[in-house]
Amino acid sequence: MATVLVTGGAGFIGSHIVDRLLARSHKVHVLDDLSSGSRSNLAQGVPLHELDMRSPEARELVESLAPDVIVHTAAQVSVRISMDQPTLDSDLNVTGLINILAPLRARKGAHVVFLSSGGAVYGEQDCFPAPETHPARPESLYGLSKKVGEMYLEFWSRVWGVTSTSLRLANVYGPRQNPHGEAGVVAIFCERLLAGRSITVHGTGKQTRDFVYVEDVAEAVARAVDSRAIGEFNIGTSRETSIAELAESLRGIACPEAEILYAEAKPGEQLRSCIDVAKAKRGLAWAPTVDLSAGLKRTLAWYQTATR
Repeated sequence: MATVLVTGGAGFIGSHIVDRLLARSHKVHVLDDLSSGSRSNLAQGVPLHELDMRSPEARELVESLAPDVIVHTAAQVSVRISMDQPTLDSDLNVTGLINILAPLRARKGAHVVFLSSGGAVYGEQDCFPAPETHPARPESLYGLSKKVGEMYLEFWSRVWGVTSTSLRLANVYGPRQNPHGEAGVVAIFCERLLAGRSITVHGTGKQTRDFVYVEDVAEAVARAVDSRAIGEFNIGTSRETSIAELAESLRGIACPEAEILYAEAKPGEQLRSCIDVAKAKRGLAWAPTVDLSAGLKRTLAWYQTATR
């Protein structure tokens, strides 16, 4: 059993990670400013420290708690916001990470599991699916900030002996995702379709993504916590799905009469994204277990309950 601090642990992905770590009998604390997360996402009794990850108080919490592992999920996650507000993006995704890492310089033996991004770090790919050795050519400042975060972790490991796992996530979807505050096309489509409204596809719809279910991501994080595997690992499905296909699938399940509209592409959005998970299968003994069809049905069912 380890003491684990989950930053952003009241959010969409973070709260599922908390649930999975509790199921494995870890002692879990959550640091979250609740700007997008919710106390209701957490199991009863989980200590919640309502703090900005950039604050002196957050740094003092890391010092006093002295966790065995930090799972860093707190981040600015919108590609659009990163392009419109680059200073905000770097402040949250780089300065925030450094503030959390700073106390670990005096704690050799600590481990960090960092939630990075597969598609955003690689940018326009040379091959499909992309392995971890693919060149990093971010198309957005969000992707750049995630790559810089990985570089800071490598420095902390090399200079101060703090080991780390960087999980390069594909496009995560599932229950608890906020369609208003987080960059999740599945969540946006689900909310609108269940309300009987039209959905909008930006660009041609031919752009592809690798959609991975949030509970599969939580399991990958739990395995990284337990194994303390070192390095970068892609966490996805190695399968491409076009946004047009996604829209049609969800419309067919939720509201067949809904209209699909098309609008201008968003800046910084890449055309194709799909990541190779072979290394995670070897190094974390992990593989996705929920296919897209089943995951979309589970997600829609959750939104139906949540909106009642």
